[in-house]
Amino acid sequence: MQLRLGLTLALSALSLAGCSSLGISNGSLDYKNTTTIEPLNYPEGTMVRPAAPLYPAPIVDPQAIQHAPKFENKRGNRYEVPRPESAQVNTSTDESSAPNESVGRPQLLTDGNGNPLIKIDGNSATIWQYTLATLSSLNIKANSQSKSGFETTLKVDNQTYILKLNSVGSSNTLALLNPDNSFADKEKAAELLSQIYQNWPA
Repeated sequence: MQLRLGLTLALSALSLAGCSSLGISNGSLDYKNTTTIEPLNYPEGTMVRPAAPLYPAPIVDPQAIQHAPKFENKRGNRYEVPRPESAQVNTSTDESSAPNESVGRPQLLTDGNGNPLIKIDGNSATIWQYTLATLSSLNIKANSQSKSGFETTLKVDNQTYILKLNSVGSSNTLALLNPDNSFADKEKAAELLSQIYQNWPA
């Protein structure tokens, strides 16, 4: 009787603690080991309706994968969202220290004329690297980059635009422009900038 009671209590304690505390693999990271499967072939002479993939798999740039957050436990065998950490305040007043390369979370905004923008605080060079990695993850090819600043030419729906990063101190804004440097159509700009915001790797 006591053995049965002890076994019942032990099983109850394990169920309350949950498998996550034991670090047991539950298959939640199996997607990382996926392989390419050939398209389905029908027998010769079969009449079938044409089928198109509902969710075509994008080609992901290795840099986007490198900067993507890793949601896994310490053992690396199951999916786990990290707990939020308290922000560290830099109390150093030494101006000769190395520049801060940290990047804040992007924010979708509009200017006074209603043109969509993305505001990101942090190091401009790092933000631009993240921007190009995000474009690559969206299968949007950046055709050329300006030597004078952080801007690139890209095509969306067979129309040419310029994606430009403007910096004032540590505050940066991404804007979609026409080739003549006027703001792009608000709906087109909102659609592209929303995709960049949703797929931001940092």
